[in-house]
Amino acid sequence: MSVAFRRESDEEHREPRFELPIPPGPNLVTGRGLRMIEERVAALEAQLAAAQGEAREPIARDLRYWHTRAVTAVVAPAPPADEVGFGARVAVRVRGTTCVYTIVGDDEADPAAGLIAWSAPLARALMGAMEGEEVAFAGGKVELVKLG
Repeated sequence: MSVAFRRESDEEHREPRFELPIPPGPNLVTGRGLRMIEERVAALEAQLAAAQGEAREPIARDLRYWHTRAVTAVVAPAPPADEVGFGARVAVRVRGTTCVYTIVGDDEADPAAGLIAWSAPLARALMGAMEGEEVAFAGGKVELVKLG
């Protein structure tokens, strides 16, 4: 039979649904981040149990991502008191403006709430710095005003 007379299925015209990308590197989390992941898994499992038909597919995909993140999560040890590390709360001055950030895991990051991922350029630039130190960042300098 000619392809011209073949009935096309709806599946042929759908956009492919790829798995959610897993950030590279270790899955470091804070205690808060681990609880957030566990809560997300529980919520998605409840949604999946209630969903029917095609509505299950995106929920199942999200659940696979969060299950992977839960299994690979490693709670990072507390940073040294005098040095920027994972989980540290820092006040930095950039071009005269002081901002306060906490360095957290990739899934926990929310820059608008002052939570930046440890893999973010600013966090990487600050790692290992001490209070009062200036570090190079984005062609300029960032001053670590306060740690803790």
